[in-house]
Amino acid sequence: MRINGEPINTLGTLVQAKDRVEVDGKEASPVTQHTYILYHKPKGLLCSRQDEKGRPLIYDVLDVAANVQSVGRLDMDSEGLLLLTDDGDLAKRLTDPAGRLARGYRVRVAGHVSMDTMEALRRGGIEMGKEDVSDPWELIVDAETRGHTWLAVIIRRGRWREVRRTLEACGHKVRRLIRTAYGPLKLDADLPPGAWRQLKAGEIRSLKSAVKSR
Repeated sequence: MRINGEPINTLGTLVQAKDRVEVDGKEASPVTQHTYILYHKPKGLLCSRQDEKGRPLIYDVLDVAANVQSVGRLDMDSEGLLLLTDDGDLAKRLTDPAGRLARGYRVRVAGHVSMDTMEALRRGGIEMGKEDVSDPWELIVDAETRGHTWLAVIIRRGRWREVRRTLEACGHKVRRLIRTAYGPLKLDADLPPGAWRQLKAGEIRSLKSAVKSR
């Protein structure tokens, strides 16, 4: 591969829109149309291209090009809204911790969540292991059933297993975790687990607008 006539042998070399790229002696055309997918990830799949343990992957069931990647991840036991795209610039902006883009979840935890615990979660600063402390959350009690509580939670950084680690540090085992929103995107009520669809033009504009100043 050559960029502006210079041979490139380093993986991950960034290409600007103005650059002339040649592959096998032929000039490559810039990508003018991107793929944007909203996927209702079911429980039991990894958001990875490969797994040394041979566990099932989202890409085993999603027929997408190799450069279409998930924006952030949901762990194997989590479910709900997952955005996938080949728009690298947008993906980078959406996942930038400094952007503090809202991620919404419905979380079912064991036990009754006390008012003191709710206030602690809203304040943040809870030690959740690996020298991490929680950020302040927005949350309400969505419903209570015998022995369990459903919480509606909004976080703004999306660190590794942040919701599970924080709630378990408060003594509440997470029984189910569903991502319901990512920025302006909402999980369709009529989109069943395992199904996916292309984003609408208005949804793409909303995503870009949410990060345009970052």
